[in-house]
Amino acid sequence: MVRQFARLRRGNVPESPDYSVVPSDGMCLNAFLVAHARGAPQRVLLGKIDPAAPWWELSGLGAERIARLRDRWVLPASQLLLLESPETAARRLATELLELDLGPLGAPRVFSETYGRADTEGRDPHWDLHFVYEFEWPDGRPARAAPWKQLALVDVPSTPRADFGRGHADVLELLGIVAA
Repeated sequence: MVRQFARLRRGNVPESPDYSVVPSDGMCLNAFLVAHARGAPQRVLLGKIDPAAPWWELSGLGAERIARLRDRWVLPASQLLLLESPETAARRLATELLELDLGPLGAPRVFSETYGRADTEGRDPHWDLHFVYEFEWPDGRPARAAPWKQLALVDVPSTPRADFGRGHADVLELLGIVAA
């Protein structure tokens, strides 16, 4: 197999080492906000989405995905908008999903995952790049915001993995926070 670098183009790419095509099962650039309770890094801000909120606009979720996620815990997250920087995405998520001004942000932790999906016919696996921004949830600030039916600081190690949606337990595990 010829080594292919992640310098990607759409459409027909001539056989050369200059460019590769986007994987046939796609790729996503994702931003995640992981807010910890002060002094309790295993307690993470998670939400259960309000299906009446405009999730397509907020996070690219269509009706089918909303139905699957309705009663599962998820992190405030979204794919980056086309040509959006990870930091701009994190600030967008804080404003739109948490009604919060983040202030100064540290560098994100970045993870890359590839995996096959049973519901697609792509010959290549799906590829995710995660930009994870961690911060402490402000003391005394209630955990609530309009797009959520429930938002809470949840003790992840005592929460069953099956209670998480969108693979968000996997993202927390990348940070060393493992669900039950």
